[in-house]
Amino acid sequence: MLTEALPEQTSLHAASKHVGGLLGVSPDTLRIWYRHTQIDIGSKPGITSDVAAENRRLRRENAELKKANEVLKAASIFFAKELDQPRL
Repeated sequence: MLTEALPEQTSLHAASKHVGGLLGVSPDTLRIWYRHTQIDIGSKPGITSDVAAENRRLRRENAELKKANEVLKAASIFFAKELDQPRL
């Protein structure tokens, strides 16, 4: 709807205000969605939604792997100490 309203309005701000009023959505939200859409289709430079989502997923996975590494390090230290103790 915003894309269709753009030619009739004087600016993106005016179009998003008009369409936002019709839909009950904030004009700022519409402008953000419009800009993201322009990036996703390649009309504007920027990070696409797919790349941003993949980055978020990889950051989460990296954090999980770091936690697992810390647990494994702690476990190896624990078992190394157990092996160093004399057996009775």
